[in-house]
Amino acid sequence: MHSSSGRAHARPCPARRRALATLAAGAVALAAPLHSLAQADYPNKPIRVVVTFPPGGSSDAVFRMLVPRLNEHLGQPVVVDNRPGAGGNVGLTVVARAAPDGYTLGLGAAGALSANASLYAQMPFDPARDLKPVAMVAAIPFVLVGHPSLPPRTLKALIDKAKAEPRKLSIAHGGNGTAMHLSAALFSQMAGVELVEVAYRGSGPAALDVLGGQVPLGIVDLPSALQQIRAGKLVAYAVTSTARLPMLPDVPTMSEAGVPGYDSTGWFGIVAPAGTPEPIVTRLNAEINAGLADEATRAAMRNLGVEPAPQSTAAFARYIGSETTKWAQVIQRAGIKLD
Repeated sequence: MHSSSGRAHARPCPARRRALATLAAGAVALAAPLHSLAQADYPNKPIRVVVTFPPGGSSDAVFRMLVPRLNEHLGQPVVVDNRPGAGGNVGLTVVARAAPDGYTLGLGAAGALSANASLYAQMPFDPARDLKPVAMVAAIPFVLVGHPSLPPRTLKALIDKAKAEPRKLSIAHGGNGTAMHLSAALFSQMAGVELVEVAYRGSGPAALDVLGGQVPLGIVDLPSALQQIRAGKLVAYAVTSTARLPMLPDVPTMSEAGVPGYDSTGWFGIVAPAGTPEPIVTRLNAEINAGLADEATRAAMRNLGVEPAPQSTAAFARYIGSETTKWAQVIQRAGIKLD
């Protein structure tokens, strides 16, 4: 027995099929120019940048140096939205879930963009899948410092002492899972020493306790230690970058001073939601790089102990990939896990 509902499944006639195809093609043809127009018109409203650091920190301060120029050249206000927490995961989750239209961006660091995937058992987003690199902003080299009462004055002598007295020396860092923590772990692994790691809530408190003699060693960022190093109140054994720093030209690199091949630098950059159109990403990359090329901005950044690091979007993406692989290995060997 045949039901009248069978008519609902009847194939449309050829003329109707041609008409539907024409309508569909027209819709696609109309959508393409509108999509291109939206990109060409970008930006036509304020751009929110979710900063994964608290207000007043060096990374937050550095990005705010770029904001006036971005406002001028993009023709729309760039609004900073500070969302710290969970090593950057809180803020970048907001970015990963935002519309991929260029109006929500994120300022993230090495932790959330490369190391957190290995540190956390569960991540609220996948950095490689859910975020699109836009522009590297800056690198933050660290420095291995010690209290002046510690006898060794060179890195080699310090390593010899640490090897002779396993787990007798403590080293302070800026917090579990931070780039400073991973730098300390990498130093222990590559130098073949066993140190007692002491976590602090930030680089500043870690540097203060080394200064006060509560902890003999620390790996801290330059803003926390530069003045005390210059005053002779902290001994600088080595910087963690591959090249000496203009701010501390007499302090050797780890590689020069006794740990060949050592390289650990904090960094941060701008990312967008995955799927953000390439023309928008290209525009943002060019504007950020132009801001980083300004001599006054570069001098102000270096005064904070931060090195401008302009590069292409493709180079930034490759760097994130290499950092992700590198830190995964260090974290696995050190057995570091965060809840």
